[in-house]
Amino acid sequence: MSDADKRHPDNPPAPSSKDMHRAAPTQQKRLSPVWIVPFVALLIGAWLVYDNYASRGPQIALHLPSADGIEAGKTLIKTRNVEVGKVTSVALSDDLSGVEITAQMEPQAEKMLVEDTHFWVVKPRIGREGISGLGTVLSGAYIQLEPGQSEVDAREFDVSDQPPVAPPGAQGLRLNLVSQVGNSLSVGDAVTFQGVSVGRVEEADFDVSTQSMHHRIFIESPYDTLVTENTRFWATSGIDVRFGSDGFQVQVESLEALLGGGVTFGVPDDVPAGKEAEEDASYELYADEEAARQGTFNRYLEYVLLNEDTVRGLSRGAPVEFRGVRIGTVAAVPWNFTSPQPENRDKLAIPVLIRIEPQRLGIGANELDLQEWRERFDRLFERGLRATLKSGSLLTGALFVDLKIDEELQGQYLAETFADRPVFPTASAGLAQIQAQVTALLDKLNRLEIEPILSGLDRNLQVSEAMLTQARSLVQSMNSLLDNPETQGLPGNLNQTLVELRRTLDGLSPESSVYQDLTRTLNEVERLVRDLQPAARKISDDPRALLFDSIQTEDPIPRAPR
Repeated sequence: MSDADKRHPDNPPAPSSKDMHRAAPTQQKRLSPVWIVPFVALLIGAWLVYDNYASRGPQIALHLPSADGIEAGKTLIKTRNVEVGKVTSVALSDDLSGVEITAQMEPQAEKMLVEDTHFWVVKPRIGREGISGLGTVLSGAYIQLEPGQSEVDAREFDVSDQPPVAPPGAQGLRLNLVSQVGNSLSVGDAVTFQGVSVGRVEEADFDVSTQSMHHRIFIESPYDTLVTENTRFWATSGIDVRFGSDGFQVQVESLEALLGGGVTFGVPDDVPAGKEAEEDASYELYADEEAARQGTFNRYLEYVLLNEDTVRGLSRGAPVEFRGVRIGTVAAVPWNFTSPQPENRDKLAIPVLIRIEPQRLGIGANELDLQEWRERFDRLFERGLRATLKSGSLLTGALFVDLKIDEELQGQYLAETFADRPVFPTASAGLAQIQAQVTALLDKLNRLEIEPILSGLDRNLQVSEAMLTQARSLVQSMNSLLDNPETQGLPGNLNQTLVELRRTLDGLSPESSVYQDLTRTLNEVERLVRDLQPAARKISDDPRALLFDSIQTEDPIPRAPR
């Protein structure tokens, strides 16, 4: 490079090592303003990260049977139609039995995440209450949150497919119902009282170990005070049609129960209500109202009827009556049929189990002495108490058990047992009784001596025939007499005689001369009789006056004849 180039302004001369050594301390003390920009950006980024983390709400886990309608990043969580969270991820559970959902909640929702908070999926649904969730047709399904009342925080929840029957904290009463049959009850079915809806069925589960149905119901306030310790619950199917010994019965519930079924309750007649029910109390769910009423009579005496007649028409639940008053129920027909029968019976009998229920007579369970009642029935058996089957309805042909006392059977009771149950003595009735009476009548007829009776009847018939022959001849004689002309002329002669007699009587009228002459003659006779009365009296007093003129002398002289 030339000296001119070295002196050119655009090409300053290179500093020497000595100059560089003198300038180095001055450059280390100066800080470039360029570094301020990344430092400020770093602070802002850190603040944004912190602010974002601080402003985020809690993260929760939701468990669902199925993720139908749920999408990560789109499905919202709402309460009162306000967004409080969003689904961030959807995955299968570890055991593949359900779906695990992770949701990011808003900070304002943290206080609502307690252990009794409810979640359910809102989507289009058609039920007995109507159509709901139509708004999700376009927007898609979302998860509804119902805040709980507990003070214990929670971060894991189960999501239901149905909305809860009653929100947490609602005033009312929750009860448990247990039944041995699978009633057609489902979540949301109505609980009614005398046709008024007072609650809903919240849960319905089947216990495999006990083979029983477990239902949980909620009864709203103030209707919860209607439930007492003696309340009975039974299932309703809307319409109940029954044929029994009492005839044809139809019972119709509300329209809602008619469409979907439900549960109703009440306290049976003649049973005290008792104190109010407690929360989570358990009750038995009966199949119908009659079964619920029968369940009230829980103390009873069991007897077996060994019936030698037909039991067609006799069914379980038929009444046992005494003079029209129901005192028991038929428990089983037939009962324990394979058990050996008593040795003193020649005919095969159908065993029927009955229950004598003294509580039907208004006797409380605490006052009932079953041993005393059993002894009372033993005394009645000795007096002739017997059970018979009678028809309760000509329309249905249903039978019932009728108890009556037959004085002719007094003292003829023989105690028996069948399958460890005492035997209730029976008596034939109906067609069997008529057959027995006909058989007895035929036996009496067979013991009668028919030949003497027939001989006597033959003699009587002969005498009757002779009398008929005489009567026939007498009738012929009368006919010949009546046919005689002289006999036929008797009416004319009789009429003529009557005419003459009438004429004679007409001559004796007061205006006739004969009547006047007769009257004068009678008057003269009357005067003559008066004149003769003194003489007749004198002769009556002394008959000698007819012979002597004077009877006053000592020697009366007879009257000389003239």
